Amino acid sequence: MPRLVILFSIIYLSSLVKSLHAQEYANCVSCHQEQVTLWQQSDHAKAMAHANDKTVLANFDNVSITHFTQKARFFKNENKFFAELTEAGSTNVYPITYVFGHFPLQQYLIETQAGKLQVFPFAWDARDESKGGQRWYPNYPSEDITPKDRLHWKQPMQNWNGMCADCHSSGLKRNFDTKTLTFDSQFDEINVSCASCHGDMASHYTANTTSVNDSESDKKSKVTQVEEANHHRSSLTSHDLSLNEQQAIGRWLLKDGSNIATWHEQKDGEFIPAKRDNRFMETCFACHSLRTSLSDGIEPKKSFLDQFSPSLLISPLYFADGQIREEVYVYGSFLQSRMYEAGVNCIDCHNPHSMKLKIEGNGLCLQCHSASAYEGEKHTKHVGSENVNQCVNCHMPTRTYMGVDARRDHSFSIPTPNVSSTTGAPNACLNCHDRDNDWVSEKLINWYGKDSTLNKQEENYISLMQGNIHSKQAVLRIAHSSSLPVIKRATALSLLASSNQALTDKDLRKFILHEEPLLRLGAAQAGRALLPNERTKTYANLLDDKYKAIRVTAANNLLGLGFNTPNFKKALEELRLSNTVNQWRGEGNLNQSLVEYQLGNIYQTEKLLKRGLTVDPYFEANYINLAELYRAQNKLLLEEQTLLDGMSNLPDSALIHYSLGMLHVRKQDKATAVTFFKKATELAPETPQNWYIYALALDSVGQTKSALSVLKKAIKRQSDNSLISLGLSLSQKIGDEASYRLFQSKARR
Repeated sequence: MPRLVILFSIIYLSSLVKSLHAQEYANCVSCHQEQVTLWQQSDHAKAMAHANDKTVLANFDNVSITHFTQKARFFKNENKFFAELTEAGSTNVYPITYVFGHFPLQQYLIETQAGKLQVFPFAWDARDESKGGQRWYPNYPSEDITPKDRLHWKQPMQNWNGMCADCHSSGLKRNFDTKTLTFDSQFDEINVSCASCHGDMASHYTANTTSVNDSESDKKSKVTQVEEANHHRSSLTSHDLSLNEQQAIGRWLLKDGSNIATWHEQKDGEFIPAKRDNRFMETCFACHSLRTSLSDGIEPKKSFLDQFSPSLLISPLYFADGQIREEVYVYGSFLQSRMYEAGVNCIDCHNPHSMKLKIEGNGLCLQCHSASAYEGEKHTKHVGSENVNQCVNCHMPTRTYMGVDARRDHSFSIPTPNVSSTTGAPNACLNCHDRDNDWVSEKLINWYGKDSTLNKQEENYISLMQGNIHSKQAVLRIAHSSSLPVIKRATALSLLASSNQALTDKDLRKFILHEEPLLRLGAAQAGRALLPNERTKTYANLLDDKYKAIRVTAANNLLGLGFNTPNFKKALEELRLSNTVNQWRGEGNLNQSLVEYQLGNIYQTEKLLKRGLTVDPYFEANYINLAELYRAQNKLLLEEQTLLDGMSNLPDSALIHYSLGMLHVRKQDKATAVTFFKKATELAPETPQNWYIYALALDSVGQTKSALSVLKKAIKRQSDNSLISLGLSLSQKIGDEASYRLFQSKARR
């Protein structure tokens, strides 16, 4: 008989939470019925719910699906929903505790341990059947995710508490206990409610219900006026309003002779251009970004960089030109856009409560872009259906995530075929046309006289992000370029940390003192490349930065330099906390182990690495670092056992095989080392170092001809200088003139 997992704790907790916050919800409804009605239509309202007949969208009528070595069956029993899963020779039945999301897919949560929820490996495609929906499908359609895989549904990467919860429920606290390695996660409300964006509004409610200055009728009248004004503002374009109406509310104005509107505000009776205060978007970014949490939970009214450290535009998250690649959400793409630079914010396009588009189709863009200049064939050069001439299809191409979720890129880019051909970045033109980039280039030149709108620094940035080598001075010029979006400049700065080019205080000083926080964050990350004596100069000012993300990065790079000042101690404590709240997964333990090692706390370093292996046994970095720690202590048996454990759990890890090879070299067992190095090249053939050390090991056991064969095979993949130099050396060693000439010809290129 399959095991039936019985759940109580989370269901009880949710019921309790709901009862505690029912009054707060009612308070909002009493004055803001229109906004609440709109919210009920939103994805926010349906972010998470108890599994019942009203919320479950999937077919649980005893249906089955098989995917590689997994087989799932979905059924109901006494109005409860269950999933039976067979994998690795075992069959288990799990109650569905919660539904997660609703469209275009719905996922299902299982409590695998008390308080610990995991995402089931099959999701429901909620789209219409005519669009391929109304079916079960695997979360990883092209892979067989076995239990010994970091992406397996019971591992941290599929954990609701850590990966998903803070953005799908209001007032979420993970409450991960690093001693018991258990969760006691709690939330105020099960979905994304009013409080997620507005924070605790209890005082607002009290003030508006106890005021003695307004009568009840006055209050209702004022609420109605505000709601009507908001509705009027959100439902009309600038072309629908007279200039007087626009001036009365302050908004985007399309002035005479201009094709694109600019933001204006009324001041001293005059309507003038103004810089818009869009800081409220930091609340949106808290969830609509790829970031690392610095604290447990989200405080809506707290600055984004005081709670999170965002991922910049690095590979493989983004393509070299900044287009979205992995699942990075909106923050990184939108901050690159001209829209963001001009002051456009989220609710210019999206209703703030329903999150639906304010206007469907091109009308949304024509709020600010002149129809005479941008609507129709004159601009698009396309004749055909309305769909062909949709602004978003050229400037906001989609990329599909989670199998069925097509999301639009918010960088509002212009198709650039030469960039696509050199970097592999997608091209909106080729999304519709089955042609190549040369054809796109020819068309653009015929239409506009050129096939690229990029300036020199944009081209340099793309070259840098593609992986081409740039001097320190060239990277700094990119970072200083005011023609680039701030997030691209910050990304370029951050890459200096791994460029092997030493930085000086002068190189980073202007960025450290810059008013743009992302540039200061980029400088903080680049600080790792500062010479130690240079870090004690201007860089140390970052310990007093306004934002935690910058302070903790600076503290991390100042470890081991003898700092003992109060601001360093405070930033170090913030760094420890940010690592602690992420110790439910391998990275949090690894990051804090590096901190403790720098501080000389060897026992704590070992403890953290071991904990990382316990909570996240398929994360290879902790095996490597723990083995290195044992090697430094001359604990060779523990080093070897750690690597063997790692190989057992991660048989496809090239790095672990490489490390085992090096261990056997030190043991003078070169023959065994060769076998591990060979395996490393098979597992990671794109890494030149694997080929280099494999050839060197073959030579050391007298197999120089075999070593040359290995190097010839390697340089067919990539002409790496180190491989060519070794080939020349080994060819000379055995007098192999033909091989020498081959490697010499490669060296001349």
